[in-house]
Amino acid sequence: MELTKNIFFNTDKLIKNSTVKISYTGSFFDDGSEEVFIHYGFGTYWDNLSEIKMEKTELGFQAEIELLDSDSFNFCFRNGNNEWDNNNCENYVFELESPNLDLIVSNFDSSLDRPNRLRRSYLWSKKIRLAVYKIITYVPKLISGNYKKKLTNND
Repeated sequence: MELTKNIFFNTDKLIKNSTVKISYTGSFFDDGSEEVFIHYGFGTYWDNLSEIKMEKTELGFQAEIELLDSDSFNFCFRNGNNEWDNNNCENYVFELESPNLDLIVSNFDSSLDRPNRLRRSYLWSKKIRLAVYKIITYVPKLISGNYKKKLTNND
């Protein structure tokens, strides 16, 4: 996802408490800088301020960042010559979204806690199906007289 020119993320949404990979192809990549650092923090006051060196690749400078539980992710870039790309003194600021918890089941079937109970009920259903099959197959033959006992070689 491209959120702003020359900055790409490996995800569609920036989610709190997740890891995101950032690719930067801005002015420092264009001018051939050898080292680029991402300077970042969280929230209005740039809490948990950090700076890490980005890896230079053919696709730009890249880094993986662990996003914290905050309302925003703020960052800017610095090269080895201590020059800054800070979005014209406004920094790069993106909102963080809460994870979607709709698919998480909080109440689950407690019968799965006890596999023996599940196995017993399965065995009983199998026995009942076999009994019904035998009744349907052999009772009509007994009533009509078409049921003959198999003869063995000794008879």
